[in-house]
Amino acid sequence: MEEQVGEEAALFAGTLFRMYSMYAEKKHWKLEVLNENETGLGGYKEISFMITGKGAYSRLKFESGVHRVQRVPDTEASGRIHTSTATVVVLPEVEDVEIDINPADIKMEVFRASGAGGQHINKTSSAVRLIHIPTGMVAECQTERSQFQNRDYAMRMLRSRLYDQEKEKQDTEVANARKSQVGSGDRSEKIRTYNYPQGRITDHRIGLSIYQMENFLNGDIDEMVDSLITADTAEKLKGNEEE
Repeated sequence: MEEQVGEEAALFAGTLFRMYSMYAEKKHWKLEVLNENETGLGGYKEISFMITGKGAYSRLKFESGVHRVQRVPDTEASGRIHTSTATVVVLPEVEDVEIDINPADIKMEVFRASGAGGQHINKTSSAVRLIHIPTGMVAECQTERSQFQNRDYAMRMLRSRLYDQEKEKQDTEVANARKSQVGSGDRSEKIRTYNYPQGRITDHRIGLSIYQMENFLNGDIDEMVDSLITADTAEKLKGNEEE
């Protein structure tokens, strides 16, 4: 997703979207636009899109951050170089949570339902308590007279609670992905500059400059991506050695 304010920034966002579209095509990935706010000149105030395919996230996650462009706009009569930025955010897709409970993981206990003042107490052990052994989560029901019905309600309750737990876990992972992406994780950090007059693309995180502007903007970004992956791997190895 790219977000930006201003016409020149909107045009730059369009340039970046085209770059990622062409890169996805080269990789035989599928790209779907989810939401777009297009400007009159072919740019985007905001655009959200999903790219799916083998290795898509692992290769695109380093694109997160502020991309800066330095170029002379077509409307600039004096030839003055303008600087604009567009923010790119790359997040993994969170799959729908499917709770598949293994029956072997469930311990069922039955007991007699309790009632106020001893009225309507079920004299049989119809109340059900289900314990999910892997998590220790408990759900019980004693409102129905039938043990089968109580078990059914308890299982629904347990499934719902396990879903909430898994959803919270995934939400936390996404939040951590937001915080950890792009160097220091600061969304305002400028990670890359596209300098048109010099035909140069510089990634400030690894200090790499590529002087093939046209090819790069046409989706030939593998050299940059490979260098970022190599640097990230080296950083992780260094961190493991220091622990």
